[in-house]
Amino acid sequence: MGAAARYGMTIGLGRIVASTFPWHTLAVNILGCFVMGALTEAMALHLNISQEMRLFLTTGVLGGFTTFSAFALDFAFLVERRDLVGAAGYALASVALSIIACFAGLALARMLAT
Repeated sequence: MGAAARYGMTIGLGRIVASTFPWHTLAVNILGCFVMGALTEAMALHLNISQEMRLFLTTGVLGGFTTFSAFALDFAFLVERRDLVGAAGYALASVALSIIACFAGLALARMLAT
């Protein structure tokens, strides 16, 4: 399910943003990290679900959705095309914005739980 959602976003964003820059992977990683933070916090605070369901949602669905393996390949392609500025910006944005999105998801879940 996560991989299918990632594919849908890749196709959808590809139609909207025609670029050699991997915007689709960046967007999926940020969104996936946000959902991971929100879902994990919600499960910790008030969702009474089994450990198996927690693993299915985080490792299975979100693990299939987020794309750090695709991130590495996109980074390599940027470097191979000698777009070092693009590669550096992509790596920095992917990591920094994904971490910020995860904290935002944690905060949102905490806010909604109170």
